Amino acid sequence: MPAARGDGMRGLAVFISDIRNCKSKEAEIKRINKELANIRSKFKGDKTLDGYQKKKYVCKLLFIFLLGHDIDFGHMEAVNLLSSNKYTEKQIGYLFISVLVNTNSDLIRLIIQSIKNDLTARNPVHVNLALQCIANIGSREMAEAFSTDIPRLLVSGETIDVVKQSAALCLLRLFRIHPDIIPSGEWTNPDHSNSRIIHLLNDQHMGVVTAASSLIEALVKRSPDEYKGCVSLAVSRLSRIVTSSYTDLQDYTYYFVPAPWLSVKLLRLLQNYPPPDDPGVRGRLNECLETILNKAQEPPKSKKVQHSNAKNAVLFEAISLIIHSDSEPNLLVRACNQLGQFLTHRETNLRYLALESMCLLATSEFSHEAVKKHQETVINALKTERDVSVRQRAVDLLYAMCDRSNAEEIVQEMLNYLETADYSIREEMVLKVAILAEKYATDYSWYVDVILNLIRMAGDHVSEEVWYRVIQIVVNREDVQGYAAKTVFEALQAPACHENMVKVGGYILGEFGNLIAGDPRSAPIVQFNLLHSKYHLCSVATRALLLSTYIKFVNLFPEIKGQIQEVFKQDSNIRSSDAELQQRASEYLKLSIVASTDVLATVLEEMPPFPERESSILAILKKKKPGRTVEPIDPNKDTSQASTSSTTERHHHAEPTAHQNGQTDLLVDVLGDMYSSQSQSGAGLMNNAVGHQNNLGGGTAPVDNLSKLSWKNNGILYENDILQIGVKAEYRLNLGRMTLFYGNKSDFSLNGFNPTVAALGDLATRLTVQVKPVESTIVAGAQVQQTINIECLEDFKEYPSLVVTFLYNNTQQKLNLKLPVTINKFFEATDMNGETFFSRWKNLGGPQQETQSIFKAAHPMDSNANGAKLSGFGMQLLKGIDPNPDNFVCAAILHTRNQQIGCLLRLEPNRQAGMYRMTVRASKDTVSKQMCDLLAEHF
Repeated sequence: MPAARGDGMRGLAVFISDIRNCKSKEAEIKRINKELANIRSKFKGDKTLDGYQKKKYVCKLLFIFLLGHDIDFGHMEAVNLLSSNKYTEKQIGYLFISVLVNTNSDLIRLIIQSIKNDLTARNPVHVNLALQCIANIGSREMAEAFSTDIPRLLVSGETIDVVKQSAALCLLRLFRIHPDIIPSGEWTNPDHSNSRIIHLLNDQHMGVVTAASSLIEALVKRSPDEYKGCVSLAVSRLSRIVTSSYTDLQDYTYYFVPAPWLSVKLLRLLQNYPPPDDPGVRGRLNECLETILNKAQEPPKSKKVQHSNAKNAVLFEAISLIIHSDSEPNLLVRACNQLGQFLTHRETNLRYLALESMCLLATSEFSHEAVKKHQETVINALKTERDVSVRQRAVDLLYAMCDRSNAEEIVQEMLNYLETADYSIREEMVLKVAILAEKYATDYSWYVDVILNLIRMAGDHVSEEVWYRVIQIVVNREDVQGYAAKTVFEALQAPACHENMVKVGGYILGEFGNLIAGDPRSAPIVQFNLLHSKYHLCSVATRALLLSTYIKFVNLFPEIKGQIQEVFKQDSNIRSSDAELQQRASEYLKLSIVASTDVLATVLEEMPPFPERESSILAILKKKKPGRTVEPIDPNKDTSQASTSSTTERHHHAEPTAHQNGQTDLLVDVLGDMYSSQSQSGAGLMNNAVGHQNNLGGGTAPVDNLSKLSWKNNGILYENDILQIGVKAEYRLNLGRMTLFYGNKSDFSLNGFNPTVAALGDLATRLTVQVKPVESTIVAGAQVQQTINIECLEDFKEYPSLVVTFLYNNTQQKLNLKLPVTINKFFEATDMNGETFFSRWKNLGGPQQETQSIFKAAHPMDSNANGAKLSGFGMQLLKGIDPNPDNFVCAAILHTRNQQIGCLLRLEPNRQAGMYRMTVRASKDTVSKQMCDLLAEHF
C-alpha cells in the first residue's frame, strides 16, 4: 500500500490502462463490470478502508461514469470523504458529489451539513472547495441554505482575498439561477454604514474587484436604484486602471494592456446608468474615455494579435458607453472618427464591429454629420466586402446615415446592390429602401420609380406592406397619379412581369387609368388587354383584384364594357372552383348589366384619400430586427407632413391585414385575420386553446395546440405568459416549408434564445429537416422568425422535436415541444367519381392494407365541422358516393421522395350511440394504421 500511495493511485492508473487496451466494446464492459464488483465488495465488506482507498475507488467510479455507464452506489463513501482534512480526499469527494449526486437525493442534507462545516473552517482551501461545490450544483435547496452565509463571508473583514473572490462568483451563480432567494438587507444597502458590497470595487486585490464587478452588474440589472452608489466607485477604479502603466498592474496586465477584462466589466456596469450628475465624477469619467481613445491612436506595443484584441475590447466598450450616454459631442465625434479608421481594417471582425457601432452613432444628433463623412467608404464596402454579415451591417449603416441631403444617392446605391445581394438579406433591404424613399421623397415621381424598380428587381422579396404603401401614397397625392399610371403601364409591358407588379398595375390603372387614356398607345382597350394578358398567369388573389379593376374600367371606359362582360361570363370565372372568384365575377357581371350610369359612378367612384397615419413598413422592419433597427435621423424633417396610412382594405382591391382590426397579438401580421374575433374581444389567443401547466411564467396556463395543428397549417403552437410560438406552413407534394414565429410577451429580453429542431431516432431516416438559425436575443415585445424546410422521405408517425432554451430574467428556461408535422401534411387531395373510388377501394382490400377503428365521439357530431377537419387533413371530400348521406368518403395521395401512396377513407357516424367507425385503406400497410390513429382523436 505505501508503494501504491507513492505512485499516486497506481490502481487507478492500471485500471485506466486496462480500459484503453480493450479491443472491443464487450471487453471494455467486462472489465468495467469486474471492477464495479470489486469496488462494491470493498465498500460492503471492508469496514477498515482508509481515506486513500475510498478516494481511489471513488475516482474509479467517476471514471466509469465519464465513460457513459450508470453508477448507483458509492455516494455515501464520497460524502464521507468530505469530512477528511486532506485536500485530495476532500477534493475527490466534492468532485463526485458535483457530478453524480442528484439534487433530489436523500444525501443532500448530509452534504449541506458538510458544506456548512467547511464554510466556517479556518482553512481557506476547504472554504473554496465548498463554494465551488455550491456553484456547481446550484440547486434551490443549496441556494436557500447558504443565501445568508455566502454574502456574510463575502463582506466580512476577516475573509481573505481568494475566498472573497470565490464567494462573489458563487453568489453570482446562485443569483443567476435563483434571483428570488438572494436577500436584500444591510449587506446590500449602499447607504448603510456596515455595507461592503459595492465597496468591493475599492478592494486592493484585483481578483476580488473583477469577481465583484460581475456580481454587482447582475445585481444592478435587478435593482439599479439600490446600487447607484457603485457609479462613482466604478469610475474611480476605472480611472486608476486607465492611467496606470502596464508595470503598475503587472500580475493583471495582458499583453501590455492593464486589466483589460476588468476595464470592460466596469464600462459595461456604467452603461446601466445615465451620465453621472456629479460634475467631478462626470469629468473624471470623460477623462478616462478620452484616455482610452488616445491610447487607441498610439502605435501598438506588440505585433501579437492578443495585444490588439485586448486593446480593442476596451476601446469598443468605451465607445458603447459614449453612445449610451449620448451627451458629449466631442467624444461622440472622436468615437466616430476612430471607428472610421476600422472600416478599411484587414480584420473582418473589426470592420463588422465598426459598422455596427457607427449605426448607433448615426442616430445621434451630435455625431450624425461625422458618420456621413464615411459614406463613400461604406458604399465601397457594400460593393467589395466578401463577408455577407459585414455587407449586412454596411446596409444597416447606409440606412441609418441617410437624410434628405444624401437620400437619392444612398437609395440608388442600395438599388444597385440589390440586383446582386444575397437572398438572405433582400427582403430586409427592400423594406429599408421603401422606407427611405418614402421618408425623404421631395418628388413623389422619384418614389414611384424606386418602388417599381424594387418590384422589378426583387419582386419575390417585396412584402404586401410595400406595394400597399405605394398605392396609398399615390391615392393621397394628386400630383403623382398620372405619372404613376403612365409608369406602371410601361412596366407591365415587360414580357416577364412579377405578380406584385400586376397587383400594383391593376390597382393604379383601375383608379387612374383614365388619366393616360387620351394617348392612343394607352387607350382603354390597350390597358385592358395588357392587364388581361397577365390574368391567367396569376394567383387567385391577384385575379380577384384584377376582376375589381375590370369593373372599375366599366365605369371609367363604357366603350369596352362588352369585352369586360365577356371576361366575367367565362366559365373559368363565373363557374370557378374558387368561391371568391366566382362571387366577384357573378356580382360584377350583374352590376354592369342592371346598374345605371349614375349608380355605377357612385358605387365605383374614385378612392378617397387614406387617413393620415404612420407607415407600417417601419414596424415590419423593427419586427425583423428587434433592438437593432433604428429610424434614420432627419435634421430637416417636416413634422407637419404626416405619413399616409397603414394597410387598410379599400373596396375590393386591397386584401385586409391584421392592423386594421386593432389586434395587438404578436403574431397577427403573419397569421392574418384568423383570430381577429378573439383579439377584438380582448381575450387574445388564450380563449380557444386547451393548455397544460408548465413551469414558465406562472399565472395563465400555457397553451399547446399540437393536436389542432395537425389539420391546420397556420396558428399558435404554444403560448404562455412569456413566449408565444406561431406556425405558418405550406406543403407541396413531398416538400414543406414552415415558419415559426417566436414572440416575446414579457417585459424582459429573452437572452441566449436557442430553438433546436430535430428528427430523432428512426424519424431521421424518414424525414429531413433543415433549419435556419435565429437571433439569440428577443427584446421585450418583439418577434423573430425561423424557417424550416422539410422533406418526406418515407411515411412516419413520430413528431420532430422542438427544444427551446433561453434565459428569462436571468433564469434558464427550457421548453420541450413537438413540431406539428404529420404524414397528412404531404397529402394531395384527389377527386374521383363513384366508379373509380369503389374500384380502388376493392383493389386495396388486402388484410394488411385496411385499418378499422370504432371509437366514442370526443367532440359534438357536427357534419360541417367533421367535413372541415377532413379537408384540413388534406383529403378530398367525395360527395354523393356513399349511399348514406351522413357518411364521409375521402381520397388522397401521400407523396414521399420515391413513392406515391394512395389513401382512401370512410367515416361512419352513429349519432344514437355517439360512436364512429373509421375505415382507412392505403397501398402501404403502415400508412393506414398511422392515418387511423392520427385522425381518430379529432372526432
